[in-house]
Formats: sequence, C-alpha cells, structure tokens
Amino acid sequence: MQPGIDSLGERHTPQDLPRLGQDARVIDALVRRAARLVPRETFRGAVLNAFQGPLRWALAVAGAWIGFAVVMRQPGHPTEAELQNNILLATELPFTLWFALRLVDNLAEVWAKRASETDSTFDDQLVPIVRAALKVFLVAVCVVMVIQNLGGEVSSLLAGFGIGGAAVALASKDTIANLFGSIVIFVDRPFQIGDWVEIGSHEGTVEEVGLRVTRIRTFANSLITVPNSALTTSAINNWSRMNKRRIKLTIGLTYDTSPQRMRDALEALRDCLRRDARIDQGFWLVNFTDLGPSSLDVFVYCFTVTTSWEEYMQTREELLLAFMDAVSQLGLSFAFPTQTVHVDSFPTERVDSLRPNP
Repeated sequence: MQPGIDSLGERHTPQDLPRLGQDARVIDALVRRAARLVPRETFRGAVLNAFQGPLRWALAVAGAWIGFAVVMRQPGHPTEAELQNNILLATELPFTLWFALRLVDNLAEVWAKRASETDSTFDDQLVPIVRAALKVFLVAVCVVMVIQNLGGEVSSLLAGFGIGGAAVALASKDTIANLFGSIVIFVDRPFQIGDWVEIGSHEGTVEEVGLRVTRIRTFANSLITVPNSALTTSAINNWSRMNKRRIKLTIGLTYDTSPQRMRDALEALRDCLRRDARIDQGFWLVNFTDLGPSSLDVFVYCFTVTTSWEEYMQTREELLLAFMDAVSQLGLSFAFPTQTVHVDSFPTERVDSLRPNP
C-alpha cells in the first residue's frame, strides 16, 4: 500500500494511525502531569492548565483527519488537498478557541490574585472587564476564521455586520451609553471597589463595576444596580475620599451664667480640643455665638484625624463627655428649652371675686 500525505504535509500509512492515537494520549498525559507539578497561580501553570481538555480533543480530531487524508490519498480516492486543509483548520479552531478561553480565565485568576495584594482597587475592578472583552473578541475572531475556511465571504459578512451594527446601535443606545459610562468610570476613577459612595438617593459600598451597571451594597445589606450611564450625569459623593471627619455642634448654657464664667467655660472647652490627639489641630473653633431663646449658645467646630466611622463615633462620644465634665467642674448647667411667664399684676375685680365670703 502506498503511503498517503495528510493535510499537514506529513506522510502516513493506515498502519500509523494506532501509533498516532497512542502518541496523542502520551502527550495529553505529559501535559496533565506537568500541570500538576507547576503551581496554577503562575503563568506557566495557567497555560498548562488551559491545555487540559482542549489538547486531547484537538489531537483526537487531528488524528481522525489524518486517517481520512490517508484513506483519500490512496489510489482511486482523489480529493482536493486545499479543501482538506481548510476543513481541518475549521474543525480545529473551536478547540483553539476553547484553549484560549480557558487561558483567559486562568490568567485572569492569576491577575486577580496579584491585584488583591496591591493597595489600589483599580486593577481589581479592571480584571472582570478585560476578561469579558477578551472573550468576546476571541469568539468573534474564531467565528470569522471558521466561516473563511469553509469558503464563506468574510468581507460581505463584515459589511453586513457593519450595517447591522448601525441598526443595533440605534436600537440599543441605552446599552451603548452604559458602555461609555463604564469607560468614563475607568478613566476618571470617581470611585473604586470598596468605596463608600452616595449617588443621588443611593448610598452604600461599591461591590462591582461592570460594562453595563455598577452594583452598590447598601448599609441595609440590599443590592442596588445603577446603570453606568446614570453615573455620568449624577453627582457622586465619595465619602471614602475624606481625609478627616467633621464635628459640628452647639452647646447651650443657662442664662444664669455670668460673663466671666462664660469665658471660663469657653477656655475649658478649647482646652478639651487641644489635649485630644484625635482632633485635627490645624483648624477648630469654639465661640460664644448667640443669645438664644432659652440658652447661651456656644458653637463648636472641629475635625477628627480618622475617617473610620467607628473611630469617629467613639471620638465624638468621648469629646462630648469631656465637655460635660468641664462644664460640671465649673458649676455650670446646660440649658434646655424653657419658657418663663411673668405676670405683672392681676385685675382687682377678678381677685376680689375669687376671695371667699367671710
């Protein structure tokens, strides 16, 4: 029997097919063993792990096509070598796409692990976007290549996609607006994953930034989905970008406080702020500001050096207790809303009518 030439240009005989299948199994076993020896968190581990599955089936299909080529190359079975090559490529491309998609997932896992070890969260929210975009691109390229190898007109297909794409763009303008909104988020970076933000009436922690929507976990533990297009037209208050927190309050003292005692009280309150290391000493105010309806009002304005909500509340609590101690040590009292009714005199007739008869 005369040897045949497969679509890869190599000479084989039908007797070579069992050996080809055995070689394929050996290669697949070697790849699996190497993948177990190399950590998956590395680049080489990601590549070797992506080969598992696609390589075995690609070798099986290639072996089948080699057998087909050997048989068809025998006398009395004429065939076209170019057609064989094109069909072989068309059948192998899905396995190449399978490998590429697995490789993208594995590399994205490696990237995500390394991104989680950095201080910035920008790369954390970039990983899923790049992964999704690469997958869409690879699938599109594979479909075009398969159609081309099967004899289809790729240029006409692309032209049709162009016309269809314009129609789809008009019909899905909101989706495209969301896509551009995600681009604006990644360029301007108004927030990152884990930031505490307030967008319109929504407030919570950014949990995920996608191509179409941004998901915010509220403090009530509900999940709000905000279209990215809305983020380009809404004011975004990023509370996590604060470098200090404000304390603003008014303390009311009773009206029996003398001017000198008021001066002593102001100095005692200021001393409380000076001695507290958790208060930003760059700027704070303690001033007697108003003669209120029922109190002498003292305005207190300062900032804490921490931005943590828990630490801020603890600092505010202890500062208020220090104010109470200072006022109490001076013998003064805090005012509360009261009204004093002053009666100058009662009408004589009314008083006489209320007196009992002797």
